[in-house]
Amino acid sequence: MDLAYNNLRVITYVNIRLSAFCFSLQKDIYSHRNVLLVSFFNNNEVFFLINIYSDSLQLALKYFKNTEVNAHNILVMTGDFNIRDSQWDPYFPYHSISSNLLFDIMDSLSLSLSVLTNCISTRYLDNSQDLNSVIDLMFLRYRSEELDHHFIHPD
Repeated sequence: MDLAYNNLRVITYVNIRLSAFCFSLQKDIYSHRNVLLVSFFNNNEVFFLINIYSDSLQLALKYFKNTEVNAHNILVMTGDFNIRDSQWDPYFPYHSISSNLLFDIMDSLSLSLSVLTNCISTRYLDNSQDLNSVIDLMFLRYRSEELDHHFIHPD
């Protein structure tokens, strides 16, 4: 097994009912233990989904910043970005410098932040003195109104 795929920190589930789209793990495009790139075919065109875990050091984002990739047609990038920012978390009053890096990367991939239709925390802390937070985000291909405005089930 490829060294970059030992101890993966992300997973992607594809329902068997979607097997006609020929989903495939693309280890040759991105090779990082915190990044999973999955391709699928629709109308003889290839599309990509990316799932990411960016740790507190933002290693996955730094990998994206420093890696030239020829992956067009990215529809969705989602995951745990470990960035608290007032842009997506109404209970967090500050702007994070890491969000600048995140948005630069998303712009380079032609992705934009999806708008939540319900604001709900995605990380819950055991310490009652700290506030829960929103650190799981979804970025969608520009002008994909048919995909935007997602809902997070509170359970």
